[in-house]
Formats: sequence, C-alpha cells, structure tokens
Amino acid sequence: MLVYLSGAYHAFYFLATLLLLVYKSQVFSYPQRHLVLDVALLVATGVLEAVGVYFGTKGNLTEAEGPLAVSLLLTGITALLSTYFLRWQTLVLWVDTALGATRLALHGLEAVLQVVTIAAFVS
Repeated sequence: MLVYLSGAYHAFYFLATLLLLVYKSQVFSYPQRHLVLDVALLVATGVLEAVGVYFGTKGNLTEAEGPLAVSLLLTGITALLSTYFLRWQTLVLWVDTALGATRLALHGLEAVLQVVTIAAFVS
C-alpha cells in the first residue's frame, strides 16, 4: 500500500517541482546553468523513483529480498536527491520545503518498512 501511495506522491512531486522550476525561472533571476542542473536532477529523480517502485513491487509480490534490496538502495539515492531539492537548489521556496519534507518522510517510512520486509523474507 505504501509503495502505491509513495508512487502517486512522487508523480505529484515531480510535476509540482517541474512547474515550480518553470515559475522560478520566469519570476526570479535563475541562472541558466543552475536551471539545467535542477531539471536534470529532477528527471534523474523521476527515473530512479520509477525503477525503485518497480523493484519494490516486484520484490514484495515475489517475496524476494534481492529486488527489495535494490529498491532500498534506490530509496537512499532518491532521499539524497530529495535533500538536494529541499536544501541546496538555487532557490528554495516554502512550497519546496513542504513538498520535500513530505517526500523525505515517505522515504524514511519506506526504508524502514523495506528493511523489516527484507528481514522477514530472509528468516
């Protein structure tokens, strides 16, 4: 259930952050090279999230720890990228903070449940 909830939220996050980047580039002075970096990292985050949800779902349905471990690794990587968008991007609005904090909370909950599930599958 959490995999589907986080998948839906990450799709919303991707679209909202993309629209916020467009807004920030139009309203504020946003350096072009930083905008390209932020968009590239956002696309990378979206791809990694999609792959992570796929492996998480596959590992959960087949009760295999391998795909869940890959999903856990991807969750860690995307949590780092979420931290970038929350703290280190060129211009952080309060909406970015709210979206990023919610996303990091979902990543933390996902990681804890993935570790518990992997432990249950191993034993």
